[in-house]
Amino acid sequence: MVRLVHELADYEKAADECGLTEAQLHAALFGPDPSAGALVATADAAVVGVAIWFRTFSTWEGVAGMHLEDLYVSPAHRGDGHGARLLAGLAAECTRRGWARLEWNVLDWNTPAIGFYRSISAAPVDGWTTYRLTGGPLAGLAARAGAQGTP
Repeated sequence: MVRLVHELADYEKAADECGLTEAQLHAALFGPDPSAGALVATADAAVVGVAIWFRTFSTWEGVAGMHLEDLYVSPAHRGDGHGARLLAGLAAECTRRGWARLEWNVLDWNTPAIGFYRSISAAPVDGWTTYRLTGGPLAGLAARAGAQGTP
C-alpha cells in the first residue's frame, strides 16, 4: 500500500512531498486510535490498487460521511475494473454504517480520473475551493492560539 501511495504521489507530480512510511500507515489503520481505513484491490496475489479514507461529519445532514483521500490503481491494472470495485466497496461501507456522503478531491488536470468519476455518476461540487495549512504557516497559526489562549 505504501508503494502505491508513493506511485500516486509521483503520478501527481509531487513525489518529493510524500514521506509516508509503513509504520505511519500501520498506525493510522491499526493503531490504538485509527485515523484511516483502507480497501485494496489484488491481482495474482499482489496489491495493485488502494483506496484510503477517513471519517468526516456533515453538520447539515447530522451524520458521518467518508472522505476518500487516495484512490490509485497501478497503470498495468487500470481498465480491469479495480477502481470501480474499490469505490463500490467504499459506497457499500458508507451505506452499511448509515453515512450520508462519499467525497473526494481530484486534480483539475487529471482528465482520466474525472472521466472515470463522471462514468459512475459522481458530480463535482461547484463553488468550493480546498484550502490547506501545512509546515510553517500551520505552526505559526497554532502559536497564535497559544499566545491568545486556546478556546
